Amino acid sequence: MTDVIDYRIHGDDMQMVEVELDPGEGVRAEAGAMMFMEKGIVMQTNADGGLFGGFKRMITGESFFITTFLNNGADKSRLAFAAPYPGKIIPVDLAQENRNFLCQKDAFLCAARGVDIEIAFTKKLGAGFFGGEGFILQRLVGSGMAFIHAGGTVIEKQLSPNETLRVDTGCLVAFSPSVDYDIRFVGGFKNALFGGEGLFLACLTGPGKVYLQTLPFSRLADRMAAAARFGGSKGQTRGIGGDILGGFFSGD
Repeated sequence: MTDVIDYRIHGDDMQMVEVELDPGEGVRAEAGAMMFMEKGIVMQTNADGGLFGGFKRMITGESFFITTFLNNGADKSRLAFAAPYPGKIIPVDLAQENRNFLCQKDAFLCAARGVDIEIAFTKKLGAGFFGGEGFILQRLVGSGMAFIHAGGTVIEKQLSPNETLRVDTGCLVAFSPSVDYDIRFVGGFKNALFGGEGLFLACLTGPGKVYLQTLPFSRLADRMAAAARFGGSKGQTRGIGGDILGGFFSGD
């Protein structure tokens, strides 16, 4: 049985979702996502689904354990979950999505009790090996509310039948199971070598809903790593060209 929960999303670029639980209601969350909880709520952390269920979650990018928060009090009580990096929280009503929704690994934040996280293999090997975010997707199954997080700004696209959208693989967050998902080579030697967009794009064909993110965490991590490698003193990042020019004019 899936609990019906009330919620409110706070913030703009670094959001949290506040959930209100009636007595006896519960919500499940990725370990470490909880921000605060009020009186009456108890935590139950376990490997839901046993050893096999825990390993399946690890494969999809989540932790081995999942935590269920139950309101054992006599009154309504609230708790909140925060996204792990700047971006948006996307509410998904699985009852309106045929009890099924696909998202990239690491996207799951929390959901009503009764919503399951399953492994969803892509239909084609090309999508798996070259999809940027990996061969495995998360499948959220149930009839309640689920919350996923994305980096930067979230764009929602509603694709018509046979409408096609080509997307940077890292910018794809989630989509309806009715959407056909494949990977296409960008084409052209110069495009592939110097385009800076990677060798492959995700090709999505409707009908169905698609969520995109403007700042994938992988892209943010790459920029931070580059800044750490080539950064100047006092926290300033000049890049390779800036370092060369700076050394030339300073006489180094």
